[in-house]
Amino acid sequence: GAVFSGMFYGIIHQENWFALPRNSFNDWLLLLLLYPVLSVIPQELIFRTYFFHRYKHIMPKKSMRIIVSATVFALAHIVYANLIAVCLAFLGGLLFSYTYAQSRSTFVCVIEHSLWGIWMFTLGIGSYLDSGALT
Repeated sequence: GAVFSGMFYGIIHQENWFALPRNSFNDWLLLLLLYPVLSVIPQELIFRTYFFHRYKHIMPKKSMRIIVSATVFALAHIVYANLIAVCLAFLGGLLFSYTYAQSRSTFVCVIEHSLWGIWMFTLGIGSYLDSGALT
């Protein structure tokens, strides 16, 4: 997935490919440290751990919780005012929700979410998830 996403994004958006580490190395290093703690952990606690426990009785099927969790996660990214952020968040939400449904481990989801998020920011796709970058 990482190789495919890297090649695909490099082909369609070459001028932005690996822009953050190339143009702002210190900011990229700061992102590597702070993104998991300040963004990923709170999101996984809310959209996976809390959501799956809170709504288990309303949605007894795991598949329904996976889809609804991914949808709510995607809608939370609507603040970035672009469809790409919402679509990427939905796809990521499906992956992270499926992982949580299978493992019941917030820690595993935090690691997975952190790795994918850092990879997306490193590639340059993170510009769609930064409200100041596209204005």
